[in-house]
Amino acid sequence: MSLTPRPSVVVIGAGPRGTGFLERLAANAPALYRDLELDVHLVDPFPAGGGRIWRADQSPLLWMNSMAEDVTMFTDDSVKLAGPVRPGPTLAEWAELDGRSFPSRRQQGAYLRWVHEQTVAALPPGIAVHQHRTQALRVSGPREGRQRVWLEGRGRPLLTEAVVLTIGHLGAEPDDEQRKLAEFAARHGLVHLPPDFTADSDLSVVPAGEPVIVRGFGLAFVDLMVLLTEGRGGRYEGDTYHPSGREPLLYVGSRRGVPYHSKIGYTWQGERPPLPRFFGPAQTDELLSRPGPLDFRRDVWPLIGKELGHAHLHRLFTAHPERTRGDWRTFEPAYAAAGPGSAELDALVSTAVPDPADRLDLDALDHPLDGLRYPTSDALQDGLRAYITADLNRRHDPGRSEDLAVFLGLLSVYGQLVRLGDLGDGGGRWHGFFSYLASGPPGPRLRQLLALSRAGAVRFLGPGVTVEADERRGLFRAGSPAVPGEWTEARALVEARLPDPTPERTRSPLLSALYADGARATPDGLLRVDPEDGRVLERGDRPHPRRFALGPHTTARAGAAFTRPRTGGPAFAQNDAAARAVLRLLRDLSCQDPLSA
Repeated sequence: MSLTPRPSVVVIGAGPRGTGFLERLAANAPALYRDLELDVHLVDPFPAGGGRIWRADQSPLLWMNSMAEDVTMFTDDSVKLAGPVRPGPTLAEWAELDGRSFPSRRQQGAYLRWVHEQTVAALPPGIAVHQHRTQALRVSGPREGRQRVWLEGRGRPLLTEAVVLTIGHLGAEPDDEQRKLAEFAARHGLVHLPPDFTADSDLSVVPAGEPVIVRGFGLAFVDLMVLLTEGRGGRYEGDTYHPSGREPLLYVGSRRGVPYHSKIGYTWQGERPPLPRFFGPAQTDELLSRPGPLDFRRDVWPLIGKELGHAHLHRLFTAHPERTRGDWRTFEPAYAAAGPGSAELDALVSTAVPDPADRLDLDALDHPLDGLRYPTSDALQDGLRAYITADLNRRHDPGRSEDLAVFLGLLSVYGQLVRLGDLGDGGGRWHGFFSYLASGPPGPRLRQLLALSRAGAVRFLGPGVTVEADERRGLFRAGSPAVPGEWTEARALVEARLPDPTPERTRSPLLSALYADGARATPDGLLRVDPEDGRVLERGDRPHPRRFALGPHTTARAGAAFTRPRTGGPAFAQNDAAARAVLRLLRDLSCQDPLSA
């Protein structure tokens, strides 16, 4: 019997991104790895497929923010792959759901578990999968030799030829501000919930019937809103909310002061915009060829603006020509010739689109309340309800289908930005803008928010919210320049946003050990990787030959691990490139002396 160890790869993180990598490993193995043997070790304390975020033991009230027909874990011919396409059902098709419905996270978790099971079943006979329901603590080993993956509760490491990190969103230790707020709360017997995943927070400490200041107005707030209202026995009848009496009074504000834009509530009809057009592979290649680091606002943002503007205008001219002057065949060459972000481009668009409300203004979209002032808090409530109602109406009106064209442009842009890798602070700003414009809550959730506002269960604080700790009164205070001189006081503060896991504050012992071992990270805590195949970058930007990382904790984050059908699926392309790189590494090592591997 041979004493030569079977080659192996360790995948740390068995959620949807780990499953996506495994699917690509199964798809590419027959061509790249032939009939060779391989052990795949999946390391995750949570069940494979759904992982932590999509696990079964969470409230059934929590929804996805995507329609069932817009969720797939399978590739199609729109994805740029070197490996084979392996189609499969969307969530709607698999679960036999109304494609326009918003499934619960439990339903998505069931779909992901099924995809994982199908993926494992599709592996060639020589490839075996082993699950380890624990966390990985450290990876060690020489660059050119076998890696050692140390697991919690296990004395001996897993020996492996390659390691792939697909660990998803990460927790973080509190920063200085959050530590001071927590200490203040402890001194005065107050409630302070720091940034966290809302489904994991202990909301039982949030008092009923009392004001609660909430900082953050994105998807984490929507989950919080649901769990503290319906989750405490409240109910809706049409557009009216009937409280249970156990709800707190939520005072919510943020930097923008408004919720994320509603998901678009209609389907595409007619001619699609030609994407990519002004921010595609050629422009990305040119940016990558420049010496020195890129400045996002100077070098990248103008290209994004021209690309999104083109998608917007193409739709206006082709679907809503009554709102334009001239014809597309004449306008488009002039648009192409004008410089990105130039005064010439602005003048051209102003002439062709006479109503300013029909023009795409990205800065105005990003800061909708800038400069607005309200005489009273009640006037602010009226203003915000009118804003949210107008957004809901517009996002469900096919007559404003240029918004859907911009959404498609955003997806195309995301695919190009993945190739650029680390964009510094600009990358974080882009990700926030994308989430705000393209990854907002379902329309029904915003209708619920309006009902809660009318019922007095939610009040809006406005933009540019400031939170203070008032030592004299022993309370939290929050105010906004939108209502000068108005302050809200509360005995509870909830930070409704995800943690910010900088290299110094990450709660992941695995990443801390990698950083100590030479892996590079951005100041805001993204692991630097080669955008082509996900290899972890070390000092001097040298790719590690045996360590890979995919997902939102990296500089090549590509949105969700699943995607809409026929939209290019950047995450799928990354999974394919990484899987092929791992298989080529394993194939090459199989030709060497086993002891040297």
